[in-house]
Amino acid sequence: MQSIISSRQSIIHGAIGPALGESFLKCLYEADDYEDYYDYYYSSLELDSKRQQQLLEELSWFGTSSGDISARRDPCSSSPCKNGGSCEAKGSGFSCHCPEPYGGTTCEKVEDMCLGKNCHFGDCLVVLTPPYFKCSCKPPYKRPSCQRASKQCSPNPCKNGGTCLRNRHRSKFTCKCPEPFRGRFCEIGPDDDCYEGDSSTYRGRVSQAANGRTCLHWNSHHLLDHPFNTFMEDADSHGIGEHNFCRNPDEDEKPWCYIRKNNEVDWEFCDVSPCSAEETPTEPPTDPPEIFQTCGQPEVRSTLKRIYGGSKAKPGKHPWMASLQRQTPAGNEHFCGGVLIKSCWVLTAAHCLEDPKTKLQVALGKLNLKKSEHHEQIFDAEEVILHDEYREKDGILYNDIGLLRLKPLDGYCAVETKYVKIACLPEFLLPAGTSCFISGWGETETDEQSHQLLDANVKLISQRKCNEPELHHDRLDESMFCAGKLRKAGIDSCQGDSGGPLTCVANSSYYVYGLVSWGDGCGLKNKPGVYTQVTKFTSWITSVLQSASRSRH
Repeated sequence: MQSIISSRQSIIHGAIGPALGESFLKCLYEADDYEDYYDYYYSSLELDSKRQQQLLEELSWFGTSSGDISARRDPCSSSPCKNGGSCEAKGSGFSCHCPEPYGGTTCEKVEDMCLGKNCHFGDCLVVLTPPYFKCSCKPPYKRPSCQRASKQCSPNPCKNGGTCLRNRHRSKFTCKCPEPFRGRFCEIGPDDDCYEGDSSTYRGRVSQAANGRTCLHWNSHHLLDHPFNTFMEDADSHGIGEHNFCRNPDEDEKPWCYIRKNNEVDWEFCDVSPCSAEETPTEPPTDPPEIFQTCGQPEVRSTLKRIYGGSKAKPGKHPWMASLQRQTPAGNEHFCGGVLIKSCWVLTAAHCLEDPKTKLQVALGKLNLKKSEHHEQIFDAEEVILHDEYREKDGILYNDIGLLRLKPLDGYCAVETKYVKIACLPEFLLPAGTSCFISGWGETETDEQSHQLLDANVKLISQRKCNEPELHHDRLDESMFCAGKLRKAGIDSCQGDSGGPLTCVANSSYYVYGLVSWGDGCGLKNKPGVYTQVTKFTSWITSVLQSASRSRH
């Protein structure tokens, strides 16, 4: 920090030169959030007009324009406050005054207006009109607070001519539905009962998960911190609104919804079937191409905002993701991640491949580890190669990288599809602050392994910062780097994600920039995950692949 302050003082006093400029830029480059330094710099200047003009000329050496500085003087000029919020300048920063029910730094999120409210036998929903909440009651309980119950069958809760049958318990009843209606309230008709194509256009009225649980409303206060809700961007285009009907906003296998399970929010596929009598899954081509045509090009591009603190990944978003599985008496068990870099080669962490007795299997194209999926490709491992200098000392993994060769089936290894592609190998370093992806089936906040592929965003952190005493205290060497979010706990990679990729976008392609290696705990504040620096090993990877190719001929 002292070098940065000294650089600022030298610029202010006109003593700027190429060497100093390089030092200053280096400090900015290494900073985890260089916007903070700019804000500090401009707000600390108290100069007359003549000196300001001199400063502008000096700063032009850095490519800084007077327009940039003018914008800095008025932080409200870019209208940063959303949803009708008003902006108030405060020094070099700003403060947003948000109308109800919005909040956040820029009024970007909907606040939980249900705090302190009790909907008893129902759920509290957030709405955009006063009083900004309402109760959705389970029949036969009545609004406004879902505390008092009406008679079981008066009024009749059954729809479409259904007959209400009383139960001995006052709050329970059963609907007897006429053909062709079904559902708890006879609410599901023939037009609601099936979906066409990939189900993303399903707009039926089924509101029950396959396990029989009732779906949460998309505007339930329980969903405000989840990626899909009534208040998400483009909610209307996905058919999401103030209702609890099943939808498929992320192009999953079929319509789904959020449910409450053990007092936690979970999701489940819905009780909806394809409209055709039989699904005809797309099979991989029987005559596959010899090589993958491109690298790092997923067909799915949208970024979802669940890994540790991450999000349910969209099908096809991480098509290079590999599940390393070992044989157990109970069947194959996922234990590490990996990344497909060639048709027959998976890159992973060396510590995942240490046990030579383990019989390995690799699953590609997977989303749900508990289900057999038509787009999956399964291979046995033919060969395992660890880096010669891989070692472990005091819990630190050095040169933690290895390669796994797939055993071909009918002369072919992995086949390129929407769900199976290769990631690019990096040939460059990226600056601190770059936003990248982690993905995997590892441990989540509930200390359980996820069966659904999850992902999250993390930011690269400079080596200097990673080795600070409060972080990893000089334990990282040049074969490693760290990434995460320092200011808050919650987003991290964990056990089960070991060996899985950290991918970054550059030149419109995804590069495997890191491999999950080690860390102190999971999702802890100031303890970002540590990754193998793949750029250090690209020559080794190329050498292994070329040597293996020569040995085949």
